[in-house]
Amino acid sequence: MRIEFPHSTRASFPWSQSLLRIGSEPDNDLILATGQAAAHHLRICMDRRGWVLEVLPDATRVYVNARPVRERAILRPGDTLSVGDCRMLLCADEAPEGRTSPSMPEQERYTVALRAIAGPLSGQVLPVLERLELGLHGRLPLDLPQGETASLIIFWRDAHLWLETEQAIESRYPVRVNGSATRQTVLLPGDQIGIGMHRFALDAPGLEPEPEIVVPDPPAEPLPEDSAGPRGEVWWLIVTAAVLALGIALLLFVHF
Repeated sequence: MRIEFPHSTRASFPWSQSLLRIGSEPDNDLILATGQAAAHHLRICMDRRGWVLEVLPDATRVYVNARPVRERAILRPGDTLSVGDCRMLLCADEAPEGRTSPSMPEQERYTVALRAIAGPLSGQVLPVLERLELGLHGRLPLDLPQGETASLIIFWRDAHLWLETEQAIESRYPVRVNGSATRQTVLLPGDQIGIGMHRFALDAPGLEPEPEIVVPDPPAEPLPEDSAGPRGEVWWLIVTAAVLALGIALLLFVHF
């Protein structure tokens, strides 16, 4: 994970451990100013779900993509974390350029969609179909601060899904994929596309790898005593057989 501080001169903060502690005290991993954060404000840990944010006691409210978080939240690359007046952008370690993706059969392309998870379009699901264009001259506008304009185009090329933008990376509000600014890249399922306050998650079931099928081990062969009934019944049969054998032995002894 890499944390950037948008519109700030502070250098980016790389982190590769499973736990990140953020606060104003020196014993934190990432130290913020006293006026921005409590002594121990929050922590981010990695588990099977991904990055999990936990707001610590006595901390002021934390915002993820402008939405308040009181206790816990699942984070993803591309999210913006706000503590006081400090804004932190969570970035994936891997840059989007140079990635590869599996080809997708044409009949499955109609399942691909952009799901708006933050911003003015939040809650909308936008099918990509053959081509989806947002912003300038697009299907829907992308409102940006200070009157800035941008275009976002998602389209198919050689059975792969691509993103392009005419906006310069040096723009104040560049298009980002998983937190990294880009002008052109191949897209993968789960990518978060952000521009300004807008956040979109890419849903592409046909591009996801097939789940591994695990064949369970065959059941063990039952033991003879397992099919003979309850344990008390087995002992009763043993005692009965012993008594019968003793009776037969006595009869034979008396007879002779």
